[in-house]
Amino acid sequence: MVKRKVAALEKLDADFASLQYKIRRDPRSYKDDFLKQWEQYESQREIFLTSPTAGTADSIESFHNMIDLIAHVADCYPEETKTYPDDLKLILNDHHAALHPDLRDKIVGSLVLLRRKDVIDSASLLTTLFPILVSSPSKSLRELIFQKILSDVRNSNSKSINHPLNRTVQTVLYNLVTADRGSPRAIWAIKLTRELWKRQLWTDAKPVDVMKEACLSDNEKVVIGATRFFLGGDKEREELEDDSSDEEIDLSKIRHQIGINKKTKKQKKSYERAVHKVRRDERKKAKPHPLNFSALHLLHDPQGFVEQLYSKHLQNTKSKLSLESKILVLQLITRLVGLHKLTIVALYSWFIKYLTPRQQSVTTILACLAQGTHNLVPPDAIEPLIQKIANEFVSEAAAAEVCAAGMNAIREICSRQPLAMTDTLLQDLVQYRKSKDKGVMMAAKGLLSLYREVGAELLQRKDRGKNATIGLKNGLQHQQKFGEEVAGGIEGLDLLAKWKDEEEKRRRLAKGLAETPGSDEEKDAEDDDGSDSDGWEVGTEDSSDSGEWINVDHSDDEAPASKKQKQKKKKGPDDASDSESDAEEDTESAANQLERMQLLATTTILTPADLQKLQELRATAAIESAAGGTRRKGPNAPEIRHADDGLTAENIEAPAKLRKLTKEEKVALAKEGKPEREEHKSTQAIKRSKKEAEGKSTSNREKQRKKNFLMTLGKAKSKQKRSLVETRKVLRGHVERSTRGGRRRNFA
Repeated sequence: MVKRKVAALEKLDADFASLQYKIRRDPRSYKDDFLKQWEQYESQREIFLTSPTAGTADSIESFHNMIDLIAHVADCYPEETKTYPDDLKLILNDHHAALHPDLRDKIVGSLVLLRRKDVIDSASLLTTLFPILVSSPSKSLRELIFQKILSDVRNSNSKSINHPLNRTVQTVLYNLVTADRGSPRAIWAIKLTRELWKRQLWTDAKPVDVMKEACLSDNEKVVIGATRFFLGGDKEREELEDDSSDEEIDLSKIRHQIGINKKTKKQKKSYERAVHKVRRDERKKAKPHPLNFSALHLLHDPQGFVEQLYSKHLQNTKSKLSLESKILVLQLITRLVGLHKLTIVALYSWFIKYLTPRQQSVTTILACLAQGTHNLVPPDAIEPLIQKIANEFVSEAAAAEVCAAGMNAIREICSRQPLAMTDTLLQDLVQYRKSKDKGVMMAAKGLLSLYREVGAELLQRKDRGKNATIGLKNGLQHQQKFGEEVAGGIEGLDLLAKWKDEEEKRRRLAKGLAETPGSDEEKDAEDDDGSDSDGWEVGTEDSSDSGEWINVDHSDDEAPASKKQKQKKKKGPDDASDSESDAEEDTESAANQLERMQLLATTTILTPADLQKLQELRATAAIESAAGGTRRKGPNAPEIRHADDGLTAENIEAPAKLRKLTKEEKVALAKEGKPEREEHKSTQAIKRSKKEAEGKSTSNREKQRKKNFLMTLGKAKSKQKRSLVETRKVLRGHVERSTRGGRRRNFA
């Protein structure tokens, strides 16, 4: 009985498929057949609407097939089927909770199919599906509708941006979030907005406003989802763009495969799609990169948004957010404060009770405090926090990791607001550069090198270093006052001026001339030679009677070292930095360098090559500054962060290479890059298994080792019974075969 029903259903499906194919080929000839099916559909629909839950399996299957048939041919008979989309919407809206799952999915798919055939528009489809998405109790139906909505919006924006549809959907999502602050339904608005933002279909300020309102929700899941969007949505978009650009299609390989295999329409279409994708990628490469702003920059009122976030989720004692959720909100708040240089003085007093080594996720809290600091924050608000960190973290009794984390946090805070440090505390922290722990030592040296650049007055004279001493004496370096902004200019122009000066000296020495241009005759000689001199104009005094230069070769080995050089060699590094005589000697050179920089900025037009060299010099100077005055290359070079990038706990904690590894970390490091194996195997066994996996053969000797013992027993016995004459004959034959190239011989 069951087999008969299955056979009957299969035959019915085949009949529907055949009729559908015939109608699409010739709609006029099969119009009568379609009208008969339409009458059956209307009768079954009326029966279904009278009792949606009382239908049998056969009736549901028949109604399912009828809906499928009409959905595929509805565009052939638009007048007869103009009420068909409204019928499906009515059934789905009123009875989606009671419908059979297969019938319910078929109705959703039929509506999407009608949208693809342009029977209905996107707005009509989305306004039908979205209320069901946020109200349906079925998880599978919600996932299906979410994917259908997402794909429809993507298809509508594939050829060109559909602004009316985007505004309609964004308004619906905005109303969903703001209608009920405590409802979890807003999570669907977050998911949809995040996906469309990641795929760069929505890049304006409207989706950012939707996420902004979601951050102010009363539901914890909604708040976390929206906060994660601001903290990581832009990175997801960049990663997706990098992944899509990495996919390359080899057209020659596809063409070769089509030539080998049987030619089908499917292969032809796949080849056409591949050609279309290659051409589209080439057009994308030719186009200039679009200017995509970060979500943090598209906020309309960041000051008001941050104040609302702080008062609602952090300052409010009735907030029901957990500590992890509060830390996420704190990361967003401090990121916006540091990026837009906002002023929320009450925020810094909130950190006081959390600045202790026993606090959970304390390194993340320290990173938040650092990235929420900028040069417009009052130093009085930051100074107690730095003092608290120094008292709690930096001490001889604290662990090395704790001390290093505290020092790194203080350095990050002071790099953004140097005025928050006092001279007494700074001199105390700088003494930790002599610590035996590498992480503490590096953190203290980083703090010392920072204040040599931004506040050398707070350091003792022996700790200032040579450059800071010269800068303070000449007035080239001074600590900025609160609210003082640096005058606009080209950053790193002094580096370019110095580099040009060194290049000019190198060229002159290569020609056998003095380092600096001298007499007029020399200049005339250079002009006659046609050499282009980029040297600086320096006033000279002609003291030579002959008017000519005499080139004298000096050998470094023969020239005796001067007393000053000997004294410098004997002095230690601290004594060299303390030497006032060195500072007096370099005072004039620093002033000359400043004058050359001003001359370069006012009289020279920088070429593209100069700008490229300027960028290289900036990067090199930043690396040397971060490394404490020494240049580092390779993977251990310090990371240069962009101003928009936030701080993380890894930036505060001591790097793994500066501390002792635990046993688990050592095991993980040893296993890194090695194949995972359940049991221990020798190197030969691993090679043998790799050979077998690759399908490679083994040598004759390896095959003999695996041979059955009974098969080799006779040869072993005969080998033992050989006489000396037989043994000599066998060995001689072996030698002859090896000389002539084996049994098959080498005829070449």
